[in-house]
Amino acid sequence: MIRAVAFALMCSVSALAVAQESNAKAAPAAATAEAPAIAKNVCAACHGVDGNSSIPANPNLAGQSAAYLTKQLKNFKASPDGKPALRQNAVMNGMAAPLTDDDIKTLATYFSKQTLKPAVAKDEKLAVEGRKLWRAGDAKKGIPACAGCHGVAGAGLPAQYPALSGQHPDYTIAQLQQFRDGIRANDPEGMMRMIAAKMTDKQMAAVAEYAAGLRQ
Repeated sequence: MIRAVAFALMCSVSALAVAQESNAKAAPAAATAEAPAIAKNVCAACHGVDGNSSIPANPNLAGQSAAYLTKQLKNFKASPDGKPALRQNAVMNGMAAPLTDDDIKTLATYFSKQTLKPAVAKDEKLAVEGRKLWRAGDAKKGIPACAGCHGVAGAGLPAQYPALSGQHPDYTIAQLQQFRDGIRANDPEGMMRMIAAKMTDKQMAAVAEYAAGLRQ
């Protein structure tokens, strides 16, 4: 009798463990299923449902690393103690405000898994100039090679340095200008602010043009 009860109890515990494991596996799937709806309602107007923006001033998000997207979305949110968002943007600050940490993680994962429909380089001469800066920098001005942080093919390094391959030139130029002017200040150790401060408008345009034509 005791053995029968023990066996029944063991079976119940095993069944509970299996159920808990099943629920744990189902949770991420459910969260991922919510992402298209959030993307459609919150992000699509500026970035497209699949993260491919049809507006050159807004960045493509498709294929960007989840770690980098997570960092940026959190940087757009004001801190719980009332401190202003680390990254200031009138539109994105408002969009990010109601997002929970789970929302941010879900969206970042969703967009990172979408297929990028890359922009293209249209000015060959400018792209050639950009390639020199991308690969070798400008030693006379103390500008390091972009490839050092963003990769030869523009794939970037998760969290800190974004993928720039196929990104809209207009957006890349705008970000470089914001770093130069101190409007954007969420770069690690102020690295991009120091670099952008040494770049001319033409160099920014050249790098942006070249990055648009890169493919990972």
